Amino acid sequence: MAALTSHFLLLTWALLLVMSVDSSEQASLLRDDFYKDSCPDAESVIKAAVDSELDKNLKLAAGLIRMQFHDCFVEGCDASILLDGNDTEKTAPINSNLIGYEVVDAAKEAVEAICPGVVSCSDILAYAARDSTVKLNGTGWAVQGGRKDGLFSCAEAAELELPPPTFNVSQLIESFARRGLSKKQMVILSGSHTVGVGHCDKFFERLYNFSETHFTDPSINASYAEQLKTDCPQATFNTTLEIFMDTITPGEFDANYYKGLSEHKGLFTSDQSLFDDRRTRKLVKKLMSERVFDRQFGEAMRAMGAVGVRAEGQIRRNCRTVNPW
Repeated sequence: MAALTSHFLLLTWALLLVMSVDSSEQASLLRDDFYKDSCPDAESVIKAAVDSELDKNLKLAAGLIRMQFHDCFVEGCDASILLDGNDTEKTAPINSNLIGYEVVDAAKEAVEAICPGVVSCSDILAYAARDSTVKLNGTGWAVQGGRKDGLFSCAEAAELELPPPTFNVSQLIESFARRGLSKKQMVILSGSHTVGVGHCDKFFERLYNFSETHFTDPSINASYAEQLKTDCPQATFNTTLEIFMDTITPGEFDANYYKGLSEHKGLFTSDQSLFDDRRTRKLVKKLMSERVFDRQFGEAMRAMGAVGVRAEGQIRRNCRTVNPW
């Protein structure tokens, strides 16, 4: 037991050390048009591969946007989420529903065919997240390149570092601040839930036996709560059933996620609290504007894409395994 505790503390210290690197130093390692000279066609080849895979299964687009977030929040943006193996990040329960790995594989294979050993898997994931947003009718942005791929991936780190759907605003602000991201950027990045889905077990407690005084979370719109109870009955519910987080235009990348919050139709506590908490309510109201959200989402994704970026690492030849040399 003592050894396990020591390992947990050491892991926590290591993660905090990585995230404490000055954000300006991390950003200086990245630049626009990074592969202009070393692999001029990299972005177009990656986009073609991503689009081809998404044409087969558009559901993977939302998964890729979520995947970059889950990668960057654990040890920084280093493609550690892509590594196969026992006890790697992708095996963590919090990542059990993460999808889209095959899209990154296809993009890597395509770019390796023209520029072997040049484009990192972490950069491919960043481009894929942007291209997925566009595929879902969102607005694109200039993605910076220059990330290196990490050598380490730990399921325990994912469970420790990724914010769960039960977080309130204070917990969300603190979690994002440790990555050098602001309260405003946290609210903007949460807007990616406009194409997200949730599973019954992730919000079950909001519907049934919420507290000693309320059986159902009173912050949920009453008719919406009844619909969720129909979809997720108390006695037996389907753990694979997917509930769209945007009830207005599900599957479309737009600002209606925020309008849903104003109608108290946030699926998770971490969603609805953004509107209910006075510290973030004004931001939610501003982001109901499609023009404002479109412009600011790309800026926030660029900031998140610089989290934990380090000069050390490698360019994996296979995104699922560390290079043996």
